Amino acid sequence: MKVRTRVAPSPTGDPHLGTAYVALFNWAFAKKHGGSFILRIEDTDQVRSTKGSEVAILESLKWLGLGWDEGPDCGGDFGPYRQSERKNIYQQYADELVAKGKAFHCFCSAERLNQVRADQRARKETTRYDGHCLSLTESEIKEKKQKGESSVIRLVVPEEGESTFTDRLRGEISIPYQQIDMQVLIKADGMPTYHMAVVVDDHLMNISHVIRGEEWINSVPKHKLLYEYLGWPMPELIHLPLLRNPDQSKLSKRKNPTSIGFYRDSGFLPKALVNYLCLMGWSMPDERDLFDLEEMVSEFDENRISTGGPIFDLNKLSWINGQYIRGLSHDEFVEELIRQIADPEKISQIVPLIRDRIERFDEVISKADYLLGDIASLESSDYEFSDLPEELIHQILFIAVSSLEQLEDWQKDSIFELFSRCAKYLDLDFKKFMKPIFVVISGKKSSLPAFDSMALMGKSVTVSRFRRAMDHIGISGKKRKKLEKEMAAFLNA
Repeated sequence: MKVRTRVAPSPTGDPHLGTAYVALFNWAFAKKHGGSFILRIEDTDQVRSTKGSEVAILESLKWLGLGWDEGPDCGGDFGPYRQSERKNIYQQYADELVAKGKAFHCFCSAERLNQVRADQRARKETTRYDGHCLSLTESEIKEKKQKGESSVIRLVVPEEGESTFTDRLRGEISIPYQQIDMQVLIKADGMPTYHMAVVVDDHLMNISHVIRGEEWINSVPKHKLLYEYLGWPMPELIHLPLLRNPDQSKLSKRKNPTSIGFYRDSGFLPKALVNYLCLMGWSMPDERDLFDLEEMVSEFDENRISTGGPIFDLNKLSWINGQYIRGLSHDEFVEELIRQIADPEKISQIVPLIRDRIERFDEVISKADYLLGDIASLESSDYEFSDLPEELIHQILFIAVSSLEQLEDWQKDSIFELFSRCAKYLDLDFKKFMKPIFVVISGKKSSLPAFDSMALMGKSVTVSRFRRAMDHIGISGKKRKKLEKEMAAFLNA
């Protein structure tokens, strides 16, 4: 059997470190065994999926040196490689499952489902579908469809017993069926859910090994049922440990920058970042920290992957990056320095912001330093303003960063319009609203045009500076939850 692995990111935001981490281990496993590594785009969420996000994913993985043998950009024998282009394929197998009595049409409204879950929570039961539509006859289904009632297709799950499967790293795992929901397979709009699409695609693309994060372990029983119902062999499973923050919580943007773009734009070398990701749950036989991809492939043994949650430590990554920087030749260092801070494209974008604000060229660095590199460490006192109470500053930063994270169209006009709505929601003069934001992005109480600056810095760096500022002024997790509740109406609009 030829080894075929895949990474299947969802194009719904900035490319995540977790995507790079999973891609790396799939890539290394395939290369070690002379197999193929496939990139598949899982864009069944038509509301949140964007072309821009897909492009960013491809660019980020290429920047890291993790090329693929088949994918949406280069094709292959098992395409298409975007799930949105495979819609009819999933429907075909869903219909087969319904015909076999292994899936069923469900017409339950959102209101009924919410009430069922609420009742189950009140009884301290596992929240799951109660099988209300499981016994509908063909004539009843036909009648409901003729009336125009919306429906989905759900998976039939046994009422008793348990699902037992093997993970190469963790051995045999058993999960009772009573903990497994009757998963929606085909949504009301005809698009498949992740669970339906991933099984069909992995089978049709001959994926031999599914290497993914451990958060998917609880979904294996649903996938195993689908393989059994459709008469297909299931790929071998390897569930990687989750990347974690220093406090052992799941890696999150609130405690660590998670966008690959942040590391690219903040002066990290791709080889250093890949090297560090290799160390997340795996180690070389001689335990050394520094090695390249070729050395990893040469020594790669999946049995050396630890199931303990690896801690993503930005300080350790920075140290590794420093080792790589010191390993550059003089000419390589100069080339990388120019790419980082004197890139002609970046300079050409800065020039319109600064040429009318200087009288001597030696003023350029002092005015544009925050656009060319990181800002100096700030204290909480740097965010103090006589006309802005501390509570209001907390509200400004929270609503700003929460809104920016949802913004897809990263242009200066879009950011301006967004912040105008934020200020209006807080019933605050726009100039007052912007006061702490100038400090966040530039480290100064005045700077070059703020919206041009944020557009130039990019989303990942901008959001990272906001997150760091919130830490500086002591907005704790408890405080953030309070602010989220207070501003839910705006943020969820």
